[in-house]
Amino acid sequence: MSEWQLSETFRSTSGGVRWGSLGEPGQDPVVLLHGTPFSSYVWRAVARALARHHQVFVWDMPGYGESEKFDGQDVSLAVQGRIFTELLAHWGLDEPLVVAHDFGGAVALRAHLLHGARYRALALVDPVALAPWGTSFFRLVEEHSGVFDQLPPALHQALVREYVGSASSRGLHPAVLDRLVRPWLGGQGQTAFYRQIAQADRLYTDEVQDRYGEIGIPTLVCWGQEDTWIPAVKGQELADRIPDARFEPIAGAGHLVQEDAPAELTAALMAFLASVPGAGAAPR
Repeated sequence: MSEWQLSETFRSTSGGVRWGSLGEPGQDPVVLLHGTPFSSYVWRAVARALARHHQVFVWDMPGYGESEKFDGQDVSLAVQGRIFTELLAHWGLDEPLVVAHDFGGAVALRAHLLHGARYRALALVDPVALAPWGTSFFRLVEEHSGVFDQLPPALHQALVREYVGSASSRGLHPAVLDRLVRPWLGGQGQTAFYRQIAQADRLYTDEVQDRYGEIGIPTLVCWGQEDTWIPAVKGQELADRIPDARFEPIAGAGHLVQEDAPAELTAALMAFLASVPGAGAAPR
């Protein structure tokens, strides 16, 4: 299993953010956002494919993956939206193409609608965008995060492995599952895992979901048809709320479309990005 490392660090208001880029500088920029409880690692195949024609930016949200984790850290969607806006300025990207999965979708939507982040186009992949959201397990942990944080490490690891694995309809390769679970292990990782769930208030999507009709850029909504975390009907509902958005269901894929159907997802994203006016132009 090829390694995936982020070589750069951005010092944000919520800790160090690890990031990296693929592709030649000066190519049309694409930014990829991951969800929870994942990291930029889930984008590795798609990122490498897109890097043939784009400069691709990837990052781990504060409290996730390789990025900094610490006691008392604010990792809420409110903070992540602001940090994403800061990152775009740090990268010097005025109107990039943005592709966002799960919680990353909520981050991208909040940054755009609340913080003035400008995109040339937006592709959303099984995003957290419309209430109600969160699996029954997610809601249980949210209500009792302090109790779960006290689980013996072996039980915690087994729980996280089962939870992360349930995001795939086809089953994850053991090495992939190991990599996705690894950031949540150890004392710091275990606390960080329950912290990010405890802070996942639905208020943060309630604040923006009535404003999706204001989105005036080309938008694609992709959804795994076998998603058991957020049903595909939510994808169609979201696409109906965004003017002229296109809905593309992906057969056989669960919530982790990047793992279940990477070729199909990459093809859909490439076709969409190529159709965006100005695609292929140098970054502004």
